[in-house]
Amino acid sequence: MKKILFGAAFCGAMMFMAVGAQAQFRSVPAMVTDSFKAKYPGASAVTWTDKLLAGGFQASFTEGKEKFDARFGNKGEWQWSSKKIAKDAIPGPVRDGLSKSKYAGADWEVKTVTMKFLPGNIVQYILFVEKSDLNKKNLLFSSEGQLLRDGATL
Repeated sequence: MKKILFGAAFCGAMMFMAVGAQAQFRSVPAMVTDSFKAKYPGASAVTWTDKLLAGGFQASFTEGKEKFDARFGNKGEWQWSSKKIAKDAIPGPVRDGLSKSKYAGADWEVKTVTMKFLPGNIVQYILFVEKSDLNKKNLLFSSEGQLLRDGATL
């Protein structure tokens, strides 16, 4: 009986993996590419990633000399875009918000900064900070400098 249950579970897992593998190769719908082209007409070097679990597709591309990522839903609705910026380009309110947080000071080092654009002209900043090899955080700030979330990362 145990062998039968194990065999059934194994076959089920293999079928699940096969379905997942097929889903990774679905083509990007025309609604998505059309929406992308309308939002970023000057984009070049575009590559697409299927974000099946998140429900959409992500484009990585270059516009001008800057590299971006943009996420679109399955029906072409733009969800967000992001780009990395230099640490010295952190806006004053965000820098001030960081200085007032528990992540200020010499113990925490800002490693990378990502600018995230959301619908409704909302701009947020994700600061990846590190205190040690085991103590790392992704800090999400509003453009006004309010710390919205501090998430642990690996």
